[in-house]
Amino acid sequence: MGDLSLLLGYRIRRAQLWVFKEVRRQLADFDISPAQFSVLCVIDANPGINQLAIAHLLSIERAGLGRLVDHLQGRGLVRRTASSINRRYYLLYLTDTGLALLHRLRPAVASSDKALAAKIGPRAYRELQRALSIFLQES
Repeated sequence: MGDLSLLLGYRIRRAQLWVFKEVRRQLADFDISPAQFSVLCVIDANPGINQLAIAHLLSIERAGLGRLVDHLQGRGLVRRTASSINRRYYLLYLTDTGLALLHRLRPAVASSDKALAAKIGPRAYRELQRALSIFLQES
């Protein structure tokens, strides 16, 4: 690998790949991707949010998010309603089915976090959480 393995960005990318593989493994039985899980979480925390806001929050291209929401709506997990303020926007809500599924997904994703903590140790896990929290404020 040469100098590549010395770069922090490369190490972060390798960690991200490991984490996503673990999350995908945990979510496989539910036929939900990590991106879909993220969208469900954002809608749950912000009922009536529009797709543009979700795209911005999660750094997802609008077209990609549109397809993702189409899929979630097709599965009966998300409901779209036209905004009464701006007809170009759709407001998103979880359906009862979507909310019930999200309650089942959260423990599975938490298992992925536990696996990461076990891999690097509890202290390193807490320090990593603290160090990376700065990026939560950036968009």
